[in-house]
Amino acid sequence: QVQLVESGGGSVQAGGSLRLSCAASGYTDSIRYMGWFRQAPGKEREGIAGLSPVTGTTGYADSVKGRFTIVQDNAKHTLYLQMNSLKPEDTAIYYCAAAFVSRPYSWSSERKYDTWGQGTQVTVSS
Repeated sequence: QVQLVESGGGSVQAGGSLRLSCAASGYTDSIRYMGWFRQAPGKEREGIAGLSPVTGTTGYADSVKGRFTIVQDNAKHTLYLQMNSLKPEDTAIYYCAAAFVSRPYSWSSERKYDTWGQGTQVTVSS
């Protein structure tokens, strides 16, 4: 069993930066993939970044590519999302997710993941 806890959300003006953290506890050696998702009001949850703890391979949605960076700290069992040049359209609840089984789905698909954090709110004002 793995638990995920996000932190680091908050309010920032457009052009600013935030760093989200996702602390994993429990049987973290079982994690095969991790991802960041977000859900804006009235919209479906979308995958924005993914990372393989095994290979270090990363993936990004076009909407955040070049602005967001997904990073892992294995020693701290923590996943980060560095968000720069934030825009009002980045306002959403951000979730991290972990997969214990290698499934043939894209990192951006919710079906790839087994467990989710509770989410952290990010609000970007213009």
